[in-house]
Amino acid sequence: MSDTSKTKAQRRRKRAAQGKDRKKKLEKQGSTPKFPIDPTKARKA
Repeated sequence: MSDTSKTKAQRRRKRAAQGKDRKKKLEKQGSTPKFPIDPTKARKA
C-alpha cells in the first residue's frame, strides 16, 4: 500500500467519523425537542 492511498483512506475514515456521536444522538432522541402542544391552538389548525 502506498503512502498516498494510506493517507486518503485515513482522511476518508476521519470524514466518515465526523459528527457520528451527534448523528447517533439525533437518531435516538429525534431531531426536534419534545415540547407540550397547546391544545387550544392545536384545534384551530
